[in-house]
Amino acid sequence: MKTSAFLYPWDIVGDPDAAARVADLGVQQVTLAAAYHSTRALTPRHPARRIVTAEHAAVLYPPDAARWAGRELRPYPQSWVASDDAYAEAAEALAGAGLDVHSWVVLAHNSRLGAEHPGTSVVNAYGDRYPWAPCIAQPAVRAYLVDLAAEAAVRGGARGTELESCGWYGFAHLHAHDKIAGVGLGDAAQYLMSLCFCPDCRAGYDGQGLDAEEVGLAVRRALEPVWSGSGAPEAGWDGIEKLLGADLAAATLRWRTQVARGLQESVVAAVRAAASPDFQVLLHADPAPYRSGANVGVDPEHILSVADGVVLPCTGGDAVREAVLGPFAGRGGVLAANLTVVRGMGGSPGTLERDAAHAASLGANELRLYHAGLASDPDLEAVAGGLSRLSR
Repeated sequence: MKTSAFLYPWDIVGDPDAAARVADLGVQQVTLAAAYHSTRALTPRHPARRIVTAEHAAVLYPPDAARWAGRELRPYPQSWVASDDAYAEAAEALAGAGLDVHSWVVLAHNSRLGAEHPGTSVVNAYGDRYPWAPCIAQPAVRAYLVDLAAEAAVRGGARGTELESCGWYGFAHLHAHDKIAGVGLGDAAQYLMSLCFCPDCRAGYDGQGLDAEEVGLAVRRALEPVWSGSGAPEAGWDGIEKLLGADLAAATLRWRTQVARGLQESVVAAVRAAASPDFQVLLHADPAPYRSGANVGVDPEHILSVADGVVLPCTGGDAVREAVLGPFAGRGGVLAANLTVVRGMGGSPGTLERDAAHAASLGANELRLYHAGLASDPDLEAVAGGLSRLSR
């Protein structure tokens, strides 16, 4: 089964042994970040450093000045890797080690964009802005994301791309010094807290025959039991319908699905227009259409008619893999099972062989390993052993 490991350019740049070390794991491909959100990352084997602080969402290559000239929304270049083109330098080293390189592009997740252009952010039913979450219903945001995708995905030497956060982002967000765990929200309340009430979304609700003020009031009313802590957190779409009512829940999802599909179709079309005919385009996705975040909710039939396949979150027990892979099984295209292999991040590199075999039995035809740059030496040894046994 074809296997790709996720990497950041800073895992490779400045470490002459890194590319060969990744190839020795037994992977055939690397999914290399070209546009990424802010993060603080370990580099446990780098000869010159141990921590990289990516202070804001940025592109890891020099953005095209002509493309972005005069535009208010534009990508921010990185400044934390000592390289004129960190992506290209890393990609060249990886290709030299015999590895295919695909770009990894994070789209609707950008805290700096929201801080500098607050009007672009998702606004919840209480009027709070989410600066990390650009509202994809806004025409200016969509135009920015489409052009960013075309530029960041089709880098020199890349044979394909994986698009993360190509849809709605919402309440859930790994944030510095988070203090939000005091109330258990559950799946359903997360959805309600992710609904956007910016002017464009208010107009969108109107287009669904709704009154945006009444929708906001209904959301706040539905969330009152959550804040008071009465009852267990509601989960799944049934839980959303229980909180908001079936008709209103369906209307909000129709609006969000319409917007997300339009963005995904436009983004994939722009990438294909900029790339060679055999360039592969995958989306990080989840088959629950109401989900937001890195793995955006999609309809399997629709997304496989748009992209070449999906990357699905498969870390956890058998039930997790069955839930995400089942709706895609038998539909064709690339079904890449994404398995976390960093023990400190909840991964299980020691069960890689077994988990991969289970994913394959459910229809997965490729593997993604998160994340070869962050993993410890023992984690990587377990990965190499598991991939060796899988290849026999």
